[in-house]
Amino acid sequence: MTGSSLPDKALARAVQSLPNDSLSATRRSALAQFLERGFPTTRLEDWKYTDLKEVAEISRRWLEGGATSPETSALDGEIQRICSSIDADWIVVANGVISPGVISPAGTSHPGNGITVSTFSESSLTPAFDVPLADFNAALLTDGLHIRITADAANDRPLGLLIIDRTNGLPGVAQTRIRIDFEDGANARLIEYQVSLGEAEHYANAVVELCIGSAADVDYVRVQNRAENHIQTHRTEVRLATRSVFRYSGFDLGGQLVRNDLDIEISAPEAEVSIAGLYVAGDGQHIDNHVRIDHQTGPARSTQEYRGILGGRCRCVWNGKAIVQPGADGTDAEQANHNLLLSDHSEIDAKPELEIYADDVKCSHGTTVGQIDDNALFYLRTRGLDKKDAIRALTRAFGASIVSRLAIVELAESLTAMVEARLAELTESDSQ
Repeated sequence: MTGSSLPDKALARAVQSLPNDSLSATRRSALAQFLERGFPTTRLEDWKYTDLKEVAEISRRWLEGGATSPETSALDGEIQRICSSIDADWIVVANGVISPGVISPAGTSHPGNGITVSTFSESSLTPAFDVPLADFNAALLTDGLHIRITADAANDRPLGLLIIDRTNGLPGVAQTRIRIDFEDGANARLIEYQVSLGEAEHYANAVVELCIGSAADVDYVRVQNRAENHIQTHRTEVRLATRSVFRYSGFDLGGQLVRNDLDIEISAPEAEVSIAGLYVAGDGQHIDNHVRIDHQTGPARSTQEYRGILGGRCRCVWNGKAIVQPGADGTDAEQANHNLLLSDHSEIDAKPELEIYADDVKCSHGTTVGQIDDNALFYLRTRGLDKKDAIRALTRAFGASIVSRLAIVELAESLTAMVEARLAELTESDSQ
């Protein structure tokens, strides 16, 4: 790893310009660590397929332009449209700035009933930074969002986290940090919706920490639908306690370059993790999903299944890793990755990994890559569908395996429409 590839003085000025509050010392420490380690490079095994040179270039131009952020008021219309289309209690982070209050179908209110919302500076919580992109995030963080959910929290509507950014003609950079503590016995449903607008270059960097208490049950859905000229790196860290259950679904539809790191630590017995993901990529897109599940004790169970639909000139990466530590007997870990290539110019780099240091375990992994089945296509065409509609039907069925698992019904209609629209764009361009 090399230096930051950024102008050090300009970066230091940007950090110094942030509020003088309880995060100031953390920002300075994170800055020093980032200047020493810099952005990850392709010389690292975990980054060999994903080059962050463009991230460094956008960040450099943003710093040299004064490191300013657009007014969030320009996003009001889009925020209202999204929040009114999905029945949830929404908390908004716009251009890295946490908006006050909660937006719900009934207007602005506080969730209450076992859910408390505060900022890092209010709660004296400090962001952790143990990997380079978390260094960068902590150094430039305006403030973080801290949510605590208790066992008696209301669960009649999901809690929505809208991360939305907009550029205004100059390159933009936004940092988001969210920590959610689920107390013992909590039962919660959350939606994380990432979207961006604007024609100028933009880089969004987010870190989300989930601490799930004993016997807690959590459904978490992440939807990424950024503008196709924008870049995002996203890290989700999850720690599970005894008998906790974590069901996660991730959907990547937009973005020029997207990197998602999902790092899960099972440190207590009888925990259960279920992960499902769908990525849909077209011309010029690069989507990279890295999943790491660390079974530190057993018995415990984890499953992963990701599906990719690739068209045009694009590249996707999937790296699923399960580690079974010594003594983690009774571990059951499964991995699967399936990819459908709609174009001869699409590329997928798939790497399932198992590291097993215990004997009494049940582990499996596998990946497949293929194209539209000619026999299935012929069958649909004999039933009256033209080629374009037949391809669309087959790609829809391929992705439906993931979409149908959605545990948050309030999101189902909107998400299905987004996936359908993206598949229509993909099949339209690849049929020409």
